[in-house]
Parts: sequence; C-alpha cells; structure tokens
Amino acid sequence: MQWLDKPNHHLLTLDHPDYPPLLRSEKIADRPPLLFIHGDAALLSSKQLAIVGTRYPSSEGEQTAREFAEYLSHQGLTITSGMALGIDGAAHCGALAGSGKTIAVAGTGLDRIYPPQHRELAHKIAETGALVSELPLGTSVQRRHFPIRSRVVSGLCLGTLVVEAPERSGALYAAKHALKQEREVFAIPGSINNPLVKGCHQLIKKKGAKLVEKATDILEDLQIYRSLTTPNKIETPHFSPKQNTNNEIHPVPSSTTTDSPASQPVRTKPKNNPSDLDSNDVQLLNLLEAGPTSIDALVEKCGFTAASVSSMLLMLELRGLVTLNPGGLYARI
Repeated sequence: MQWLDKPNHHLLTLDHPDYPPLLRSEKIADRPPLLFIHGDAALLSSKQLAIVGTRYPSSEGEQTAREFAEYLSHQGLTITSGMALGIDGAAHCGALAGSGKTIAVAGTGLDRIYPPQHRELAHKIAETGALVSELPLGTSVQRRHFPIRSRVVSGLCLGTLVVEAPERSGALYAAKHALKQEREVFAIPGSINNPLVKGCHQLIKKKGAKLVEKATDILEDLQIYRSLTTPNKIETPHFSPKQNTNNEIHPVPSSTTTDSPASQPVRTKPKNNPSDLDSNDVQLLNLLEAGPTSIDALVEKCGFTAASVSSMLLMLELRGLVTLNPGGLYARI
C-alpha cells in the first residue's frame, strides 16, 4: 500500500501491541479491527479527553471549547474530537495553541478531508497530533459513518465533555457511547432559554453527566493532577480560566519516560507502597503484583469504572510505580 510508505502513516490492527488500550475495552461495541493513522501513533495511548458539540455554536460556546482545550492540553490531556465544524474545530485549535497534542477521528478515509474547510486544520493536526480513521482509504462522506465514529472518539478517552449541543445534536452520540463504555461524561450548562444547551441539560438531568463550570472541575474528577510534583519546566498556559480557584494546579507532562519491558526487574516479593497513597491506589498496586494486567481485568477485579482505573494508573505511572507494557498491559515496577 503506497499510502503506508509515506512518512508518519501507520496501520494498527486490533492485536497490535500499540493499539490503544482504552479502545480495546470489551465495553466498546464493534471495536475497530483496523486503525489508519496519520501523525503520532503513540498519542492514541495517551490520556485523552473528548470535547464535542454542535456544528453551529454561539461565539461564547466556541470560545469556551477553545479555552478548555488549550488549558487542559497544558495539563497533560490529549484533546480528541471529530474535526467537524463548530465546537470540534474550536477544540482542536485550542489544543494546537496549547501543547499541540490533539487527535481527530475522521468519518471518511484519511485520504479524504471532511469538511473541506478544515483541510489546513487537518494538516496542522497531523504535524503534532494525529488523524485517525477506521474506514478504508477512498471512503467518501456518508452520513451513517459519523454516528458510528463517535464510539471511537469516546472510546479513546477517559471522558467526554459536551460544550454546546441542542436536543438532537449529533454530538450527543459521543456522550451516549461514553456512558455505555462506562467513561465519564461532562456537560457545560447554560441559560434555560438557550436551545443550544438543551442537550447538555438533558445529559445532566437524565443521564448523570457531571456539570462543569471550569476546566479544573474535569481535572479534579479525573484526578489528573492528584499527588503530583510540579515539573521543573512546563509551558505556561496562554489563558487564565474565567473562574478563579484557590487550588494550586500541578501540570502533568504530556508524556513520561519508562524503561522498556525487557529492562524491568523480575519481582519475587511484594514491594512496599508509599505512605501517601490512598486505599484505592494500594488496591490497584496489589492487583498488579500478580503480573502484567489489562485495564479491563483490573476493572473487573476492583469494581471501579474504566475511567477511574485509567486515571489512577496514570498517577501511579507518573510516580514511577507502574509501567505500560506492549499490548496495553500494566505492570508494577
């Protein structure tokens, strides 16, 4: 395939060791057997947040999506969306202005850019992030593909944030898939007279979505910066959230360096746990004493949601207590 011969073009199968662990979850219906990727394939295994919404947002909604994406990307989250007009595009642009780490899940083959207005945006995403599609090259725009690709958007992520969405917005597909996948769902409320937020209100009222007023609400819920030490160097976010908070924010680096699996020592006895770990972290570490384990297996054994387990594993990984091995298996260090 000539397409694969080009720089930064990748094809991952479901059994490939680099296939994103969260997307491999059994909670996801019809897991994509193939993923076409243009850009940084390793980014698909990073900690991600989906930001979705209407294609026809208000200026305030578009600004909110951009600011949330920029700020959260600086905190170590990769921002994932569908590259549609409106909120999706604003989220990608915000992430590009932040860490540059953003993933666009396409509803066409990767040799087709849709919408055409986002051709330049797609080029920028491929430079520092990744374009992803489960659809074969040459697949043109078909309406039925977009609701289906939403399960990939949510499936890659710890949670999904809906910024603005009318009652029948296509953006709600991602939220519905996230709920089925047992991932977190967040929604930003608005005026009861604003039709653009009716879908958000329904998610909060009937589906248990968590009401979000500021970006730090998401970090706190996902426990992204819990028990972290601030890195010596990190780029300062380009904006300050509208709502001030007295809580100090400890940024998360976008990637961590771990030893290769081959260099990991073989453990013959349990290691002592740091005294500042909470009981949930300790439970997770104890489960990993049995050997490399998938997220799904950990979820089944401990009873936490996949999003909670993923967040805890991130924190433990950043503290040098666990490592992610090929095949999406986590192991205690």
